Parts: sequence; C-alpha cells; structure tokens
Amino acid sequence: MAKGNVTGVTEFILLGFTENPQLQTLLFAVILGIYVVSLVANVGIITLISSESQLHIPMYFFLCNLSFVDITYSSVIAPKTLVNLLAETKSISFSGCVTQFFFHSLSVNAEGLLLAVMAYDRFIAICKPLLYTLIMSRKVRFQLVVSSYSCACVNAIVHTTSLFSLSFCTPNIIDHFFCDIPPLQKLSCSNTHVGDMVHFIFAAVTALSTILIILISYTYILFAIIRICSAQGRHKAFSTCASHLTAVAIFYGTLIFMYLRPTSGNSADQDKVVAVFYTLVVPMLNPLIYSLRNKEVKEALRRTINQKRICQ
Repeated sequence: MAKGNVTGVTEFILLGFTENPQLQTLLFAVILGIYVVSLVANVGIITLISSESQLHIPMYFFLCNLSFVDITYSSVIAPKTLVNLLAETKSISFSGCVTQFFFHSLSVNAEGLLLAVMAYDRFIAICKPLLYTLIMSRKVRFQLVVSSYSCACVNAIVHTTSLFSLSFCTPNIIDHFFCDIPPLQKLSCSNTHVGDMVHFIFAAVTALSTILIILISYTYILFAIIRICSAQGRHKAFSTCASHLTAVAIFYGTLIFMYLRPTSGNSADQDKVVAVFYTLVVPMLNPLIYSLRNKEVKEALRRTINQKRICQ
C-alpha cells in the first residue's frame, strides 16, 4: 500500500507521447493519416468482397472478417488518442478505460484466432483441394468465425475482470496513450501476482494454440507444394499463402517483441512506439498486403473501377 492513497479512482490521466505542442501536432497528423487509410482500406476490402461474386469463397469470407476486426481494432485506440493529442486534459474515465481495454483485448484475440482459421483454410485448399468446397461449407465457415469471436470474447472478459478487480492508487497517471495491462498494473495497490498468472495463462494458451495451428498447417502446405511437379503450380500454390504469411509474421512478430522481451531493458517510450505499430499500423497494413499481393483481389478491384468508368 506504499504507492499512494487508495481511492475510488473515477478517471485516469494518459500521458501520451510528449508534452511538446509541435510534436503533438505532428503526431496528430501522422496518426490521423494512418487511421483514415486503415478505415478506407478495410472498408474497401469488405465492400469489394461483398460486391464481387467471384470473391464469395471461404478465403475471402475470412478476410472480410479480418478487415472488420481491424476496423474495430484501430477504432478502439485511434479516436481517443487523437482527441488527447489536442486536449489540455488528457483524461479517460474509469468506465471508458474498462471499455477501451475490453475491446482492445477482444480485437487482439480475434485477430490471432482468425489468422489461425485462415491458415487452416489454406491447408484444406492446398492439401485437400477436391474436398475443399465440401469441408469449408457455409455452415463450417460460420462456425469457425463464431468460435473465433466467442473465444476472443471469453479471453477479453477474463483479462478485463482480472485487471479491473485490482485496487488503484493515486496518482492515477498512466504512462501510455491507451489503457493496457503493464501501465495499469503499475498503478495497482493490490497484489498483482494472481492477476499476472491469469493474464499469462490465458494469453499463452491462446497464442500457443493459434501459432501451433498456423505452424502445423504450413508444414503440411510446404510438403504439399514440394510434391507439385510444375514450377508454375508451385508458384500459384505459394502465392495464395504469401499474403497470409506476411500478415502473420507482422502481427505475431510485433506482439512477441512487445510482450516477450526482457523487461529490464524496456523503456516506456519504446513500448509506445511498438504499441502504435501493432494497434494502428498493422490494421492498416493487412488490407494493403492482401490487395497488393493477391491477383484475384487486384483483378476484382480493376473490374470495379472499369465498371464505374463505363457508368460515368
């Protein structure tokens, strides 16, 4: 209890990135640009997939859901961050902090689970192509997506309940730009050992299970690609996985760097930079990766643009 007075905390102060007004203005412009591009790109992917009948296959159904999660992901963090960059009092209410953390946790977990589902989809498409339509039926697709959201929701509820059942001390200043586990735990007057174990176990189970699904799926895919006789066939099979592998590498690489680094060398400023990348930049990159590296998406976009030109 030596940290400070234990009070009924009603709000937190988010220190954000800097107190320099010029840097705040620059950061506002950069984050606003990233957020706008992220929204336009993800909404564009959803609209394109919905309007193009040739993209009404399981792979793009999952991509559509990934774009929806990315919109939620960035929208949980960016608007409040932008407001606080211009506001004199950079505060967030206790209930607002709880809500922000819950949806942040929900989005992170849903993103990881959907990436695992998409890896399984690629495994079925490449290793069992004749059974692909039968296995990935509309019912199965729906069940996989609902299961991903359900598991993500359970994880988010557990993490949120565990974190905000702690007692918080004054001063109620969070050295971050959003409500996250490490900076909030630093404000706690309670023993965080049990909470740490809960967070670690649930995060580890989710992360390890999704990474294991992805690794097993791509191990089978690799052996299947090696067995393909023609170079053109191998290139086509690999190209269908390249976008997904890139998205997986960026997402998990950033999270591992953020949460599995040795804590002794961590600085708050470094954590903020990494957090900007995985909360704002990754949701912007995903639709760009899938649109720039995917031939079918590029062709569908070209057809849509040409149709609009003809209509004009």
